Amino acid sequence: MNQSTENTTQSNPFTKPGFLTAAVLVVALVAATIIIFLLPKGQGNAQPAPAPAETSGSATVSPSASAGANKSVCGLPASSETALGAAPQSKWELLGTMAVPAEPSTAGPGKVGTDGLRSCFAQSPTGALYATANIWAASFNGYAKQVYLELAADSPSRDKAVHAIQEGKDVGGGASPKVQIAGFIIHSYSPEAAVVELALKSNDGGYGALSTSLLWENGDWKLDMPAAGGGMVRQISDLSLFIPWAGV
Repeated sequence: MNQSTENTTQSNPFTKPGFLTAAVLVVALVAATIIIFLLPKGQGNAQPAPAPAETSGSATVSPSASAGANKSVCGLPASSETALGAAPQSKWELLGTMAVPAEPSTAGPGKVGTDGLRSCFAQSPTGALYATANIWAASFNGYAKQVYLELAADSPSRDKAVHAIQEGKDVGGGASPKVQIAGFIIHSYSPEAAVVELALKSNDGGYGALSTSLLWENGDWKLDMPAAGGGMVRQISDLSLFIPWAGV
């Protein structure tokens, strides 16, 4: 399915080395392959959105999901909501070159480290969305190592990444990609796990979609690093399948 041409590679930030390095953040050290397809705005052969993942009990609220029952590590209350059908009214701040949502007293981030890394999000669909946006903005803007160490859920994949860091290997970063969040889909949500897909727009009008799995661990949403072979980025031609949501 290699559709990229030399001209597309040269002109599109999504296919440049800086973006590729950042985009493979969560799988590069476990020998996975992510193929990024991105079309200039207006072309019409985008891949369809993946079907929402089936999760048991996603349409009901478990006792642990009741409001206030599972506060985050910084005290943000949980929510009984299990879906997010419209874009939240968000305040936006810049993390490097990328705009990210910030509602410190409700959805998060409730903590901003001295190094600028943002963490502690509410156990809610909005909190999961905010966590996803902030995790990837951090990854794209110089905090790849901190994301591995502080914002990834316990797993063999994370263990391999941490081992590589301890050996002094590069874990991503490079030039910051010129992309912004343009929309989202929450494919599945429960108080313990979520799958969130972000639509990203490059500075030349192209679109890509980045799917992320999250786990609720130790009072916060953590990145569930995929095993080898997991792909996360797909091409899209427009935002018709996404809920529009942007800070710039």
